[in-house]
Amino acid sequence: MRHHLPAALAVAAGLLLAACTPGGPRVPDEPHDPDPDTAAPAPSTDPEPTPLAWGPTRTDLEAATQDAAALSDGELAGLVIIARYDGVSADVPASLIADENLGGVLLFGPNVEGLAQVQQVGAAAQAAAETAARDWPAMIAVDNEGGNVQRLSARTGPWTTFPPFAAAGGADEAVVREAMAAMGRELLASGINTNFAPVADVTGPQDAAIGDRSPSADPNEAALAVRAAVEGFAEAGVLASIKHFPGHGALSVDSHEGLPTQSASTEDLEDRDLIPFRAGVEAGAPMVMLGHINVTAWDEGAPASLSPAAYDYLREELGFTGVAVTDGLDMGALGGNSAEIAVRAVKAGADLLLTPADAPAARDGLVEALATGELERERLEEAAGRVIAMLRHQQQQAMDSGPVSDGDVGAAKEAADALANS
Repeated sequence: MRHHLPAALAVAAGLLLAACTPGGPRVPDEPHDPDPDTAAPAPSTDPEPTPLAWGPTRTDLEAATQDAAALSDGELAGLVIIARYDGVSADVPASLIADENLGGVLLFGPNVEGLAQVQQVGAAAQAAAETAARDWPAMIAVDNEGGNVQRLSARTGPWTTFPPFAAAGGADEAVVREAMAAMGRELLASGINTNFAPVADVTGPQDAAIGDRSPSADPNEAALAVRAAVEGFAEAGVLASIKHFPGHGALSVDSHEGLPTQSASTEDLEDRDLIPFRAGVEAGAPMVMLGHINVTAWDEGAPASLSPAAYDYLREELGFTGVAVTDGLDMGALGGNSAEIAVRAVKAGADLLLTPADAPAARDGLVEALATGELERERLEEAAGRVIAMLRHQQQQAMDSGPVSDGDVGAAKEAADALANS
């Protein structure tokens, strides 16, 4: 059976070509009309806007930001939150989107029971987005890196099991690209439109959390793998996020448990940890995930996910114009309640807040901060505008990549084996 996108996910007006502009006639020097055979032709249309590296054009982004500005405070605040939830029922994520106005959900292992059930979650979530009168899809996301961090695999259903992303280090880029494109097609056929992968961390001797999730200990080798993976996911029409900026692979503390400190200078980071992130940004990654990492050269004591200096570096030095997403806001590296953390993250520069411990409280905290003036509405409109533009573009990418069906699920074994044996 083939699955088709619902009508509510039609391509937004911001994706239309620029309107035609007629050119005026040349004013002649002589008091008579010019020879029609020698008069210069008038231009018929303005050139099509140039896409940004991550897909939308600046015109698309401006239109999305205007649409964000038209939302209520509650709608605006909810849109920048991706929640986790309990159980396997499709009703719960649908309610978070339709009733709580959240941007989407992230599925973990306990949320996965099988293909039909995951597809039901995706369908219900998109129907909820339609009910909320959105012309962009809800974000239905997983962490599917390969190896042990793979929510949809042969361990949980009919999906293909991919090797750890370490297999991509040193592999031919075409092999990596095809493997990630094949994974993306399986995800899309399952109702998933977002994958928080690939890992861009460079592993090292003190690595406490990443291990074979990293493509390599060689930053240049890792950069090639990250670039190919970003291109593969884009080919499939699935959103990707490179993580965990500015690099978790050299740290001796796991940010799930506490706040790791990165004491290297900016120059040292640029010579190692940041190389794969630069490659991913240049390859068109739509999202960069900021890790809970205390970079002493940027903002002593603050995790990058909550540090204005980290977002400034990402924007100004790497030239990233897409969606900056936090790592999970329910992780042990952070202190404070969900409302406080959400406000601090958005003020710092985050566009998308991943899994606050209490998602409705995080939304309410943003609304309250708008009311008191602690958070400028323009900053939240900017964040939501980027999210809307990204989701509209993903919708178009998925259409362009062609229809998917149940037959695509489990069909990536050849590509996965080629990566594992490369």
